[in-house]
Amino acid sequence: MYDMPVPGLALIRYGAPTDRVPVLHQPALCIIAQGAKVVTLAEESYRYDPASHLVVSVELPLTGQVVEASPERPYVCIRIDLEPALLSELMLERPSPPKGESFRGLHLSRSTPELLDAATRLVRLLDRPQDAAALAPLVRREIHYWLLTGDQAGIVRQIGAADSRLAQVNRAIAWIRANFDRPFSIEALARAAGMSASSLHHHFKTVTAMSPLQYQKQIRLQEARRLMLSEARDAQAAGFEVGYESPSQFSREYARLFGAPPARDAARLRASGPLPVAV
Repeated sequence: MYDMPVPGLALIRYGAPTDRVPVLHQPALCIIAQGAKVVTLAEESYRYDPASHLVVSVELPLTGQVVEASPERPYVCIRIDLEPALLSELMLERPSPPKGESFRGLHLSRSTPELLDAATRLVRLLDRPQDAAALAPLVRREIHYWLLTGDQAGIVRQIGAADSRLAQVNRAIAWIRANFDRPFSIEALARAAGMSASSLHHHFKTVTAMSPLQYQKQIRLQEARRLMLSEARDAQAAGFEVGYESPSQFSREYARLFGAPPARDAARLRASGPLPVAV
């Protein structure tokens, strides 16, 4: 994964298929230029390739796996971060009837010529750094516009609306992220999100495909894995630090997500080199 001089743009390249990699995905547009990938949210899987693009509207614990790549034809993907402020500005210029329903926080769409043309022009600015500062914001604005007018407009508009259901779910996600290592009640989380407990449970599951407690578990396990790999914590210390009181429960749930017990998984990853990104 390569962060580019153009703000909000990253390029991802793999020369071979990858294992399934869990990651906390930020709101972004992902366009594959070559190859194919399968992204899994809870029990739902989405395969996409150069004919389609992926929009993620909230922080989601996803699992990504590159399924088509080779040294001769590597997997190549463009990731463009989404800007709520820019979406809000465009929505004021192109108003539409408000929608109170929630949408899944991940949407796969067929790519249009207009969107692909704008994304290509953004990447080409890498060859013209003297022009990128002036032109990149204009092209990013155009990309956001095409998303607002495409078939994923429902979730994209919710990103830019401060009073949307997605904004409330985002507040709940932010609260969980800040308190993932502590027990919490749905009532306390609902107060933080500004919703009733029943409304929070319904809309949170609609957006993330999991309950708040399942979301917390994913965050805990991914953070434990990071602690073992980046800060050399042993399995028991990592589990305790992210909020697990029972080592056996931690090991069981970790193995269910990552395919191996904590210590064995960490040893395998250290031996295999840097952990790939799931974008």
